[in-house]
Amino acid sequence: MAHSHSHRPDNSNAQRLLIAFLITALFMVAEVIGGLLSGSLALLADAGHMLTDTAALLVALMAVRFAQRPASAHRTFGWLRLTTLAAFVNALALVVITVIIVWEAINRFRHPQPVAGLGMMVIAVAGLLANIASFWILHRGSEEKNLNVRAAALHVMGDLLGSVGAIIAAAVIMTTGWTPIDPLLSVVVSCLVLNSAWRLLKESVNELLEGAPGAIDINQLTREMTRAIPEVRNVHHVHLWLVGEKPVLTLHVQVIPPHDHDALLGRLHAFLAQRYSIAHATVQMEYQTCCGPACELTSTATAQAHHHDHHH
Repeated sequence: MAHSHSHRPDNSNAQRLLIAFLITALFMVAEVIGGLLSGSLALLADAGHMLTDTAALLVALMAVRFAQRPASAHRTFGWLRLTTLAAFVNALALVVITVIIVWEAINRFRHPQPVAGLGMMVIAVAGLLANIASFWILHRGSEEKNLNVRAAALHVMGDLLGSVGAIIAAAVIMTTGWTPIDPLLSVVVSCLVLNSAWRLLKESVNELLEGAPGAIDINQLTREMTRAIPEVRNVHHVHLWLVGEKPVLTLHVQVIPPHDHDALLGRLHAFLAQRYSIAHATVQMEYQTCCGPACELTSTATAQAHHHDHHH
């Protein structure tokens, strides 16, 4: 049964990534200079996030460009997985830079340094405006569907929080002269970013390891298919994974011999597309109990549990 599957990502994502990259790179330089002149760790922490952002946005942009390359006989899915790899590298970089900033903040607590509040405030406000602009540009993209664009947006959100922290620290220093607020807020912001980065890291690793997407419960899918389509006796040998944020599914379905094979196959595909938004599925229909070499490929406890659960 022929199906047309589009794996090409949204080209507008590339334009948004490019604009955000230029904005972030410009203000990264400004924050480094401002942090060095004012002696503010919070500004340097934000500049550190911006440094990883600049690299992250560049890698994300390259990944989107590569992903637009058509599939070939050698790479049948094209370069879509490169976007997942970029998201993984971005999240890993953010975790590393956060650890470095926290370590530096601990040193600042031990050995307080003077901070120029006014200069810190000016640069922090400018950085906040730049981050808001970048985040707005990326947020208008398909970041909720594209893990790579979401990784870039997460980096910018980290910068945005860092800029807010730097503004608060500058205000406290200007009014009270209490400089420990500077490393304190840099640690708070780093912990918030680390939490989000860790979730993204786990999600991208799951995709790289061919794990099933968390939004789809395979046990529920097999039960619902058995209930929804009367001819289905048993669903087994299920494999579900993601390629460029697109779910791909293969499964065996034991059915009562139908009068119209193609019509039943069409109903199975329609169920997967409408109920689970799975447009790329390979369904092997069987009339007898599956016992061939293909079914023995996954002789795991999970696969056996699926088989016995749906056989009854």
